[in-house]
Amino acid sequence: MASILNSLSKLSKKDIVLSVRDIKKTFIEGGQPLDILRGGGFDLYRGEIIALVGQSGSGKSTLLQCIGLLDKPTSGDIFINGMPTDKITEETRTMLRRKKIGFVYQRHNLLSDFTALENVVLPMLANGMDEEIANLRAEKLLKATNVMHRSTHYPSEMSGGEQQRVAIARSIANRPEILLADEPTGNLDPKHAEFVFDLLLDLVRKNKMSMLFVTHDMNLAKRADRTITIIDGIVK
Repeated sequence: MASILNSLSKLSKKDIVLSVRDIKKTFIEGGQPLDILRGGGFDLYRGEIIALVGQSGSGKSTLLQCIGLLDKPTSGDIFINGMPTDKITEETRTMLRRKKIGFVYQRHNLLSDFTALENVVLPMLANGMDEEIANLRAEKLLKATNVMHRSTHYPSEMSGGEQQRVAIARSIANRPEILLADEPTGNLDPKHAEFVFDLLLDLVRKNKMSMLFVTHDMNLAKRADRTITIIDGIVK
């Protein structure tokens, strides 16, 4: 029995793509410490979708910034595929962001001087992909997000929903294992928000990615595999 339990434990650990442990983040505001994150943590499993909820200002976006290696926690541990990230070099942090993590923001953050296709291609070129292969994959992703007809258009020529669909295509261009989404439909009207979120969930499931998404919409949160909450700065 003990050997069976040990085998199951090892299998479970292999399936964890992200671990957060006792994470804390303190900012200095007006010369005084401001504790945004005060501890707690969770595991994200391969193929799992987790909703992150909490009141405005509770630290949800701060947590995503730390997990995405765009900021460093004051203390605590973040593991990507079992690798501790607290002491890695900036070069390694950049490599992990490019190869393991995708981002979808509330605002699309597309590059205004580039077309939809170019916005999706650029992350792949930055990751060393051949330009011809990158273009073919970008076209495939724009088709998958139902926005291929806008491939030669600039962001200013697209609707908000179209821009967000391009942003989703861009976020998965490098086949990340972990997708972080911060209010991915927050700037859209209810009709377009539901369509874009359906699309996002479908792509995550089909590509067998793991996703952590921030939302204030409990109807969206209910569609996740489970929900974690930040209460008084504690990740529960």
